[in-house]
Amino acid sequence: MAREQGSKVIARNRRARHDYTIEEVIEAGIALTGTEVKSLRAGRASLTDGFALISDGEVWLHNVHIPEYTQGTWTNHVPRRTRKLLLHRGEIDRLVRKTSEQGLTLVPLSMYFKDGKVKVELALGRGKRTYDKRQDLARRDAAREVERALRRRR
Repeated sequence: MAREQGSKVIARNRRARHDYTIEEVIEAGIALTGTEVKSLRAGRASLTDGFALISDGEVWLHNVHIPEYTQGTWTNHVPRRTRKLLLHRGEIDRLVRKTSEQGLTLVPLSMYFKDGKVKVELALGRGKRTYDKRQDLARRDAAREVERALRRRR
């Protein structure tokens, strides 16, 4: 069976960019069972409440929902189990330093297939306050209005 090339997005966490200021993005592999991969190939997953924690020198993805595979049997997986993320030791050590010192958190931004393997795009993010969110919305609205005015003038 030929491997698929390129990448196909399975799920995106749009809310993460709204709730966090993204400082750095990291790509990580994810350890999955067979029925989880089959369910992901059907394009079903949810990252909305997901987060990653580092414990015992390993990175774990919590609260990501991958629904059960519909044709699965008794070997089906638990939809919200914790899943191990695959990163190099140096990357994990750097993440430990940044999350402990600077008050950053690990948030999944997207999950996708890359050359037949499932990858997760993790972000080091700092939580936004309510007024930061309002300022971002106001800035976006102002930019949209300027763009509309420029389009009308042409």
